[in-house]
Amino acid sequence: HAAGVLDDGVLGSLTVERVEAVLRPKVDAAVNLHELTDDLTAFVMFSSAAATLGSAGQGSYAAANAFLDALAHRRRAQGLPGLSLAWGLWEQSAGMAGSLEEADVRRMARGGVTALSHAEALELFDRALLETEPMLVPLRLNPSALRDVENIPAILRKLVRSPLRRVTDSGFDSSHTFRQRLSVMSDEERYSALLQLVLHHVAAVLGYGDSDAVGPARAFDELGFDSLTAVELRNRLSAATGLRLPSTLIFDYPTPAELAENLRTKLSDEEQSVATTIHGELDRLEPRLLVMGADDAGRLDISARLRALARKLESVGSADGRAEADRDLESATADEIFDLLDNEFRKH
Repeated sequence: HAAGVLDDGVLGSLTVERVEAVLRPKVDAAVNLHELTDDLTAFVMFSSAAATLGSAGQGSYAAANAFLDALAHRRRAQGLPGLSLAWGLWEQSAGMAGSLEEADVRRMARGGVTALSHAEALELFDRALLETEPMLVPLRLNPSALRDVENIPAILRKLVRSPLRRVTDSGFDSSHTFRQRLSVMSDEERYSALLQLVLHHVAAVLGYGDSDAVGPARAFDELGFDSLTAVELRNRLSAATGLRLPSTLIFDYPTPAELAENLRTKLSDEEQSVATTIHGELDRLEPRLLVMGADDAGRLDISARLRALARKLESVGSADGRAEADRDLESATADEIFDLLDNEFRKH
């Protein structure tokens, strides 16, 4: 059973009709074969690695193939032959793989999946028929590329032997460091930095040599974006900024310039929200601090800790103090800082 139909799109764009069109050749055909055949020596279904690893913009296709994987397990449990092969990309110009754009192939390669040659795929098919597992995943992986994947599928993490890099392509060490750099910039400088970030990742997603080929005012649809490349750009910008961004990002803000402005607004709003929360917590703690008597145990310790924290906060943005502040505050949120102070009060 090798039938299949693609109708890629982000989850919010899927309709009942679009999902049915993808499930029918996979699910209905497999059920018919399951119910109408008997006394077989083999029952082989061509599934897809999209169901095992996940694939941006292929929710319906992944679901259809997950059904085939489950049916193979079900048949084996019933004492019947059953094998589901969750194929990766084949290197061919015909069939579903033949409809992929060059940008799609590059995106898959950045995710660690490269194409199997026709000969390799047939060899894997022959070997799979000799295995006893009901479901196998024949695909070619590039472990070195997996080291650069921001959200690597859990099933692949043990294939990465060295620590995952958290350095973005834009040159910033992490979203935390990037946001600290933004925090000491003027509004105009912040917009410029965010625009360069957007242009860089647009160029990377589309496979352009550099960001100069993009242009701040060029529309994303004119540049060649589709729903899948839109998701990849959203994921890259979320990782770079630490913001939760919608999959419809480039449709809501259709040029790099508009998108950069939106990112600046979101970061400013988030910073104001954090500041408001911290001020509220300080208002809550201040009366408890002031009622501590001169002889209260721990008063001097708490006072020293607050002074040290104030020095660290003041050092953020300075060249000399940033490294120390990054180390001490990198993983701490406002709630965690105040939880620490609350614990001190409870101890004393």
